[in-house]
Amino acid sequence: MSHDDEYDDAMLAMLELIWGDGFMAPGGRGNVAKMVEGLDVRDRLVVDVGSGLGGPAVALVQDFGARVVGLDLEAPLVARATDRVRALGLADRVRFELVDGAKIPFADGTVDVVLSAGAFTQTEDKLGAFRDCHRVLVPGGSVTLYDWTRVEGELSEDMRRWIELEGITYAMETLPRYAELLEAAGFVDVRVEDGSGWYQRKVQQEYAAMRGPLHAKMVELMGRARAEHFVENWRAMRLVCQKGEMRQGWSRGTKPGGD
Repeated sequence: MSHDDEYDDAMLAMLELIWGDGFMAPGGRGNVAKMVEGLDVRDRLVVDVGSGLGGPAVALVQDFGARVVGLDLEAPLVARATDRVRALGLADRVRFELVDGAKIPFADGTVDVVLSAGAFTQTEDKLGAFRDCHRVLVPGGSVTLYDWTRVEGELSEDMRRWIELEGITYAMETLPRYAELLEAAGFVDVRVEDGSGWYQRKVQQEYAAMRGPLHAKMVELMGRARAEHFVENWRAMRLVCQKGEMRQGWSRGTKPGGD
């Protein structure tokens, strides 16, 4: 399966400037901690689906002692993430692989935790993807996700405008639907948590910074035209977050059969 890369250098520079080195979703190391809260990942195998620039994988190794394999569809992201862990001396604990998106390249029952920050936001066949997560997990293993979600009904013009500015393929679902799909895939003890209030506050701060103290750095990194594009992008995102149309949430499930 071919894949057209959607993250150019300007967008990656923007995301790291706003969300921190190595991160392509908000929250940084704190969000990784939230995702593994209550899970024992020390010396366990964690597969990071949509590993991006490698920030979450590094946090999993450095903060929680996990062993990590990151999977991504875009070769430049895999290369940059690999360079990051080599520079940090973590190559013995984490590696990154280029995948085609069809299947997680692990045998049945060999993975302790599947983690993903944002990848399933862009996945059309979520049920198929969740079934594959279930397949590779050991009995008692967990899937833990952070995704951008939506409300019921047709997308508003404001949502369509924001998605157009993003230039990224989205396949958003509601958070209750995540719970339904995880259960349909065979997971038990499924939990979802809406985090929209947190990001409603955070996106306000991000937008203010982009219009103020970060603006000169943005222009330096990517030129004025691209910098102004991202300011408008964040204005549109701020609006749909304020209106409650674009939401954020965590979801988790357990594969039955553990001790």
